[in-house]
Amino acid sequence: MGRAEHGLAAKGGTTMRRRSFSAALLALSFAAAALFAQTKVDVTGKWMFDVQTGAGGGMPTVTMKQDGDKLTGHYSSANLGEADFTGTIKGNELTFGFRVEVQGMPINVTYTGTVENKDSMKGTINLAGVAQGTFTGKRQ
Repeated sequence: MGRAEHGLAAKGGTTMRRRSFSAALLALSFAAAALFAQTKVDVTGKWMFDVQTGAGGGMPTVTMKQDGDKLTGHYSSANLGEADFTGTIKGNELTFGFRVEVQGMPINVTYTGTVENKDSMKGTINLAGVAQGTFTGKRQ
């Protein structure tokens, strides 16, 4: 009888160690994500975007300057032309927008995204509610 109890206790101890290890690993994952979110990102520089919308795709060049939570920059693409923009960045979330003319119609363009690491970001684009899509950005 003593052996059976010992075997169950050993088995239960292994299960407890696995649960403790899993809980510690999960806590570490959350801590790493929180640390990245608190780390000040700096998106200043030249970026190449890959944009896909229902209206088509493109590869614009986006030059950004970050000053605290403020973003300014220049957007250049074959589809939408050239435009200066303003925006904000809070944590690793950014938004910027500009106004362009397409076939004589003014269109407000808004990018909203998440900085994944110092050299990549991804998010969504909204073209005045007429077309939406996604983008990925890589630092050049």
